[in-house]
Amino acid sequence: MNKLLIYIPVLLLFAACNLQGQENQQTESLNDMGHLNHLEHITYQSAMADTSNTKKVVRSEEEWKELLSSDEYRVLRKEGTEIPWVNKYNSHYEDGVYICKGCGQPLFSSETKYNSRSGWPSYWAPIREDAVDEREDNSFFMTRTEIVCSRCDSHIGHVFDDGPEPTGLRYCMNSAALKFIAKDESAE
Repeated sequence: MNKLLIYIPVLLLFAACNLQGQENQQTESLNDMGHLNHLEHITYQSAMADTSNTKKVVRSEEEWKELLSSDEYRVLRKEGTEIPWVNKYNSHYEDGVYICKGCGQPLFSSETKYNSRSGWPSYWAPIREDAVDEREDNSFFMTRTEIVCSRCDSHIGHVFDDGPEPTGLRYCMNSAALKFIAKDESAE
């Protein structure tokens, strides 16, 4: 019963955000070819080597609107959420790395991904402790811990303390905030 009470506000939030997203339909492709080109050229090796870049990515809201699809903008910049169980990475278990759709920073490794049965892609730890930042989220009459990309401050999901060992944490993320890069078997 307690878990059901957690999902009700999330489903209400999704319904409200989904209606807003439908009203503001934009093309699903990225408008800024430089941004798209940047994300498309990140390899597994370069993502795994990206451990010391702490330079903040700062853009205006207009720039974010130009760079991201309407769904990506709603999630990354307006703290939206996706429908559970039907998002892109919920049941995705290929070896690789998940990067931020806003800036390309590596966020999660497939090695920490697990089936939380929550309906969203879940991980027991970020790829590095400083890859994500935490913020208090008091929306929908509850207190949660929001997770944002430490490089571009984009909303990617929430963290809960009901995950598996070794951390006991469940980083519950939105697929629209992530881009998966497969591990290149030939590079091993």
